[in-house]
Amino acid sequence: MGANPPQKASKQRAAGQKSGSNKQADSRDRTVATNRQARRNYEVLDTWEAGLVLRGGEVKSLRASKVQIAEAFGRFEGGELWLLGLHISPWSTSGSVETSGHDPDRPKKLLLHRSEIRRMHDRVQREGLTLVPLSLYFSNGRAKVELALARGRGHADKRQAIAEREASREADRAIARNRRR
Repeated sequence: MGANPPQKASKQRAAGQKSGSNKQADSRDRTVATNRQARRNYEVLDTWEAGLVLRGGEVKSLRASKVQIAEAFGRFEGGELWLLGLHISPWSTSGSVETSGHDPDRPKKLLLHRSEIRRMHDRVQREGLTLVPLSLYFSNGRAKVELALARGRGHADKRQAIAEREASREADRAIARNRRR
C-alpha cells in the first residue's frame, strides 16, 4: 500500500506537465495584431509567412500587443526584404530608447527564402504591386508576419467588393432559410 501513493502522485504530476505544456503552446501561438484596413484597401493576390528579426524589448512589447501595423509596408533593399512603418512601442520597464536600444519605428528585416524574395520582387516590379502585412502573430514562440502581395483598390473597386460581399451574404442566408424548411 505504501507504494501506490507515490506512483499515483507521479502520474498526476506527469499529466499536469502535459496539460501545462499544451497551455504554454496555446499561449505561444496567438495573433498579436491584424491589419483590418488591408483587405478593404487592397486586393490580396498572394500571401507568405515571414519571420521577423527583433530585439528583446521588441518581443516583450509584441507579447503585450503594443504594436501598430496599419501603416506598415514591405520594401526591397539590397536583395533583402524589410518591413517599414511597423511601430512597436518600447517595453515599459526597459527605460529610455538610448538605454534599451529599441527605436520604435526602426525597419525590421523579414526572413524568407531567397527564391521567395526574388519571386516577390519580380512581381512587384512587373505588375506594380505592393507588399502589405496582414497580421502579426506568434507561431511556436517565434514572431511571424503574414505578408500579402496586393494591388491597390480605387473607390469604385471598394464599392464593388462591398456589393459582392453583400450579395454573397444574402445568398448564404437564402440557402440557410431553405435548409430550415
